[in-house]
Amino acid sequence: MNASELREKPIADLEKELIALRKEQFNLRMQMGSGQMVRPHLFNLARKNIARVKTVIAEKQRASKES
Repeated sequence: MNASELREKPIADLEKELIALRKEQFNLRMQMGSGQMVRPHLFNLARKNIARVKTVIAEKQRASKES
């Protein structure tokens, strides 16, 4: 997921994506805690994707306030 792809989406879709990513992060955290984690790099990837989505949402909100 690239930031350029995220910038094309409306804020409502980005918020839905954020919720889905947080659920994924929670599930990965539970797997890690129970020792079932097969691919630990996915947890870091989920964190970075959450940060990307939050950044794009903030950019769009700032742009709408300035206009």
